[in-house]
Amino acid sequence: MIYGPTLLFALGQGAIIPLIPTMATGLGADLATSGLVASALVVGQLGGNIPAGWLVARVGERLAMVISGVLALIGAVMLPFATSITVLTLAVFINGFCAAAFGLARHSFMATHVPFHFRARALALLGGSYRFGMFLGPFVGALLLVSSLQAAAVIWFLIACLAATVLLVWLGPDPEREFVAGERTPAPRQAAGPENTAVNGPATAGMSLPDGAGAREGVFRTMVRFRGVLARLGLAASTLSALRAARQVVLPLWGVAIGLDAQTISLVVGISGALDFALFYASGQVMDRFGRLWAVVPSMLMMSSAFLMLALTLDWHSATGWFVALSAVIGVANGLSSGLLLTLGADLAPKQNPAPFLGSWRTLTSAGAAAAPLIFSAMAAVAPMGVATAAMGVIGLFGTWGFLRWMPRRGGRG
Repeated sequence: MIYGPTLLFALGQGAIIPLIPTMATGLGADLATSGLVASALVVGQLGGNIPAGWLVARVGERLAMVISGVLALIGAVMLPFATSITVLTLAVFINGFCAAAFGLARHSFMATHVPFHFRARALALLGGSYRFGMFLGPFVGALLLVSSLQAAAVIWFLIACLAATVLLVWLGPDPEREFVAGERTPAPRQAAGPENTAVNGPATAGMSLPDGAGAREGVFRTMVRFRGVLARLGLAASTLSALRAARQVVLPLWGVAIGLDAQTISLVVGISGALDFALFYASGQVMDRFGRLWAVVPSMLMMSSAFLMLALTLDWHSATGWFVALSAVIGVANGLSSGLLLTLGADLAPKQNPAPFLGSWRTLTSAGAAAAPLIFSAMAAVAPMGVATAAMGVIGLFGTWGFLRWMPRRGGRG
């Protein structure tokens, strides 16, 4: 009940995403317009976080997941009947919007009920469930296309996944009751201080947070109250999201730039993704045992250095070998930070009412992910590709400094 709905939601989404540009071109869109239709998913996710924070604060996590699942189901049902680009774009936007609401509701639930001493592992598993669904979904979609030769089969698979998600959340056992029952038993004592009383765990020791952080208040009032934390750590977190999004654009384009064929590029990117997925639970163990900084700083430094190094190799005779090696480094680095943004958001959010804060937090991280491909594409249009790639590395170094400067310490450690 904790991870199953997330896996089902991501599985359906992962299956349909590769088909969106094809569906758009089938309705007469050119390549540029098809890209805009596909980007409606990211725009929906970006725009859905703050309304989702309001919804979860009003109706609770479980009902918010049901509502977002039902709305996503309506958007999915629109896909087979989309006869225009406008309808298709609206359906894709609804899917992204509801994905943001569903993810925030699950994040808020975990922030409220998972004890601090194994929070990072629990949230790393949550992130791993989503990654596994997004990784497996395209293969399921490809299998359905091969067997049926119709895109409608993938759409109905998405509908089935969303329907199963809604039924599982609505009719299955309520995990909140089990967590509440478990919270009645004594938990391992954590070092407490005045800095820790307003927020959800000792990870915020040493960070000055506003008084009354646990009060039940709206999204915009929460944004004002936590403006300092969001402006500092939220900005650093957005650079990590930017690096993650940039790799999905930079690596395929770099493979094209050095003359590799599509099969080789797909293999290299797939290996990088496999390394990323393989390390998601190790990241949670590192964060719980040693602290958040021990996961984020090595990850950010490795990704930043890999982008900077990659920028130098375009004209080298061994460019292919460097591309393979640095893609693997980026995959390992991203795996080492798996679940970090979820965990840090849960650490900083007020325990009594985390959803409004998490709405703002996830908006910032989504904005970083949305901005990075645009920044890279804009720079690549006016400067050599190596310069645009190096810019991603510089952004990562800036983010590393931000984490070192503002990350809350726990017992003298990050």
